[in-house]
Amino acid sequence: MNPHSEPSKRTGDIHSTPTSAPSSAENPSHSPRTPKPPAPADPPSASGSSVPTAPTDPADATETSTPPGPAETTSAPAPSHPTDPLAPSAFTGSTAAIPSRSSHSATASDATKAPSPDAQVTLRGPAELADALPYLMGFYPDDSVVMIALTGERGRFGGRVRLGIPTDTAQWPDVADQLAECLISAGQERDARPAAIIVYLCQEPAAGESGKDVKDRLRPLAQRLRTACGALDVPVLEALCLSNGRFWSYCCPDFRCCPAEGTPMVMPGTSVMAAAAAYAGMQVRGSLKEMEARLAPRTGRRAADQETALDAAAGALVPRMLRRDAAVAVRRDTLDLAGAMIHRFRQDTPSGSNRARDACDDALITDAEAADLILGLQDRVTRDRAAEWMDGSAAAPALRLWRALARRCAGGYAEHALAPLTLAGWVSWSTEDGPSARVALSRALALDPDYTFAQLLHRAINEGLDPEPLRRCLREQHREAVSTAEPATRAAKKAPQPTKRPGPSGSGPAGRSRGPRGGTGPGTRTTDGRGRRRAGRNGDRSRR
Repeated sequence: MNPHSEPSKRTGDIHSTPTSAPSSAENPSHSPRTPKPPAPADPPSASGSSVPTAPTDPADATETSTPPGPAETTSAPAPSHPTDPLAPSAFTGSTAAIPSRSSHSATASDATKAPSPDAQVTLRGPAELADALPYLMGFYPDDSVVMIALTGERGRFGGRVRLGIPTDTAQWPDVADQLAECLISAGQERDARPAAIIVYLCQEPAAGESGKDVKDRLRPLAQRLRTACGALDVPVLEALCLSNGRFWSYCCPDFRCCPAEGTPMVMPGTSVMAAAAAYAGMQVRGSLKEMEARLAPRTGRRAADQETALDAAAGALVPRMLRRDAAVAVRRDTLDLAGAMIHRFRQDTPSGSNRARDACDDALITDAEAADLILGLQDRVTRDRAAEWMDGSAAAPALRLWRALARRCAGGYAEHALAPLTLAGWVSWSTEDGPSARVALSRALALDPDYTFAQLLHRAINEGLDPEPLRRCLREQHREAVSTAEPATRAAKKAPQPTKRPGPSGSGPAGRSRGPRGGTGPGTRTTDGRGRRRAGRNGDRSRR
């Protein structure tokens, strides 16, 4: 029996479940530069329990670990493929744990019979493994090479790396070596060296190509990846090419189970993995190209109009910045305008497809307003203050606003998208949307690899850090800014009261002004001999 056509019994299954720590690293460009090593899985707990659950959201790179349920079984690795020396063991099956919506506690009497709070999903063969890729990544990785580590005797899903397939084939050997070293060395740093690796090559056919042509064209890259992993004593259990709705295995030479024309992938939403993911509330955010399109700059006539508005706003901003305390005023005006736009976006929530929603968001902001915000966010202090809109009711409209501003950075203002792209990545990460955050930050780093804010966020996501400490820091910063501004505001609102002209002091001769004889001071009214009033020498207000 060929192991790719039908899994053997329990002794032939590899029980693979996600590990407890995130391990997803992506390079923003298609260059052969080594991606940042991801943080691999944590070692098993001291209690000996090592079967983790799947992440609560497959879009999140982090994956949690809980004790196994009683139905969990262990098995030996799959048998070696007899005709492929590059594949010491062939992939036959994988068991992934999907968290259920609610877990039920069990009493002490039935603790041994209580079902696991996490449903186990068994992936049998390359077909189901290919179907599971979008759920493992949170999106379908177009034009990418993806490597996923399997750790432990049970073959748990562990670290993963994704990189755009380089168009220059001369770079493939270096890219393969760097990706293999990145994934394996990261596991060694956390005492979770991968036991095996699964490789995906995802690319759609070009004009005049078929899926089989893509498979044949990418075969040298697949072979180089397998060789690079084998040189580090980590076998590649399966290497799949996904193209044009079909998949091919580079590890199986048997055309009875892996035909030359490829195997059609299952219909979306009809697999066991899809059903389990839907039950658990998981979400797949489309393809990578669709996610990048939401952040791509405008083109055509709309781009020209926006560029004209940016030129006008820049021309008005230069003389304004020459004034005294202009930076403070520009920051205040930018944040006030951003707050007004977020309120506007919150009042009008669009529906429909992502493209329709983005079109509605674009209609909510004028070219002039977008230009003022884009230029104002180039100031680091203003950008950091804008990052305070990262949770609660302001998070969703703020994310829509930053995406809309990124689309407005057209023509010669493409690099001005760094700030809105990074803010979009920050809000996505803060709201537990790791895949969207990686896409936004990758686009920012593609524009400027040295942009510090995007660098730090991208590294924090790949290392599985919690955004809550940064959120607390921003909240504290906001409170300090408000407490500092309140006294100044109160002082400004306190208008100066008009005061009467102080009169002369009546005590002592030194305080008495010299006036007419008999007078008590300047302006004192006296009477003449006929009893009529006459004004003092300095005049009397009563006569005006």
